[in-house]
Amino acid sequence: MAGSKSRRAAESTPGLAADRISHTLAAFLEARLLPGARLCVALSGGVDSVVLLHALDRLRRSRLSFTLSAVHVHHGLSANADAWARFCRELCKDSDVPLETVRVDVPRASGEGLEAAARRLRHAVFARCPSDWLALAHHRNDQAETVLFRLLRGAGVAGASGMPAERSQVGGPRLIRPLLDVPRALIAHYADQHSLAWVEDESNADSRHRRNHLRREVMPRIEAHFPGAATALARAARHFSEAAALLDDLAGSDRAAVAGACGRIDIEGFNALSPARARNLLRSELLAAGFRAPDARWLDEALRQLATAAGSSQVCVATLDGELHAYRGELYVLARRAAVPQVALTWHGEAALPWGDQRVSFVRGTGVGICSRLLAADRVCLRVRQGGERLQPDPRRPGRTLRNLLQEAGVPPWERARLPLLWSGERLAWVAGLGVDAAFACAAGEEGLLPVWERTDDARPAVATLPLSGKRQGGARQEGR
Repeated sequence: MAGSKSRRAAESTPGLAADRISHTLAAFLEARLLPGARLCVALSGGVDSVVLLHALDRLRRSRLSFTLSAVHVHHGLSANADAWARFCRELCKDSDVPLETVRVDVPRASGEGLEAAARRLRHAVFARCPSDWLALAHHRNDQAETVLFRLLRGAGVAGASGMPAERSQVGGPRLIRPLLDVPRALIAHYADQHSLAWVEDESNADSRHRRNHLRREVMPRIEAHFPGAATALARAARHFSEAAALLDDLAGSDRAAVAGACGRIDIEGFNALSPARARNLLRSELLAAGFRAPDARWLDEALRQLATAAGSSQVCVATLDGELHAYRGELYVLARRAAVPQVALTWHGEAALPWGDQRVSFVRGTGVGICSRLLAADRVCLRVRQGGERLQPDPRRPGRTLRNLLQEAGVPPWERARLPLLWSGERLAWVAGLGVDAAFACAAGEEGLLPVWERTDDARPAVATLPLSGKRQGGARQEGR
């Protein structure tokens, strides 16, 4: 009890604010940063990020060894955005902290909402920062508001765990929130104690926004009747986070138990799981593929359709981020990606041609691939299937339709629409995944050209791909082209 009282006293006493924040930051960073680590602060210019930058600057000069920089994202949504950028530039100049200001163009009609679009672009900037760590200034009250906001929207265990103190970014610095256990009042005391200046975002005062209404109207009333509510909600977030970690472990165990020979989930084994475990595993697969967290209704519909998948039937369930397929008894998570060209790409001897977000390389050799002499007579181009094409991979057997060859090879229907085909004039010479037509095969000693389709989705066998322009469908369907 005494410890609890002393902690509340420290949080309400301005003179102790600097010590409390410095000790919190030092303990957080010492457990993570190696000497010489590169740390970047997401600097909005508001009081929270200004205090974080100031406290980190003091730490690097007195106690810890790391390089400090800052990044400011200019959203252009406020008439004061330019002034905020100038403030951050002057603040960092006075502190001798390198600053990068990045302008983003936030779409106002994206369908995801202005705040969500701004957040997505902001985090895309963070993922490109040339640092080891990216520090965000979220504090305990932010965490409490996040938990309550998500619970009011029906969040599950993962959503109710709030914001993590640390998480990885694909290809970017690790995100950290070193002030997540520090109350808002202590940050305000610190700013007053050090006579810090900051900017105010006028949109934060607009209670028409639900998050602002929660912060300005709801939380004060809750705190009036339940003192320490923010602390309790933040503590609940940690409990939810532990439960979410256990569910992740369970999903990993279940995945290993139902994985097929190719590493993909076996539909029969998946359907044998209890509904709760199947739902947990499916959610885990989607998140691992970079999808946003699916809602309960979508998960229930996906489970219903997957329960009907058997034999050669196909199931396709769409999400905002792609599609989920059951094909030949295996589960595919199809992330949306750039469409492949729908017009012919003429080859002029380049080392490679782009193919959506992949490419086709051309390797020269002797006695391999396509006979270069035969290609020289006509225009050479890459294009997608149109239907009705035939190929003769084996000179001892007659040519067959691509549809039959691709079905026999087990190429899923969505991949067939993306396959690059190389033509010499009006003659099909090569098909990715099937090889060279016998009429164009290079003989021993002849100069040859070997096309190589360089795919980017081979690292994770359970995840296939879907073009951005792909048609979304629901329910079962039979194999087509």
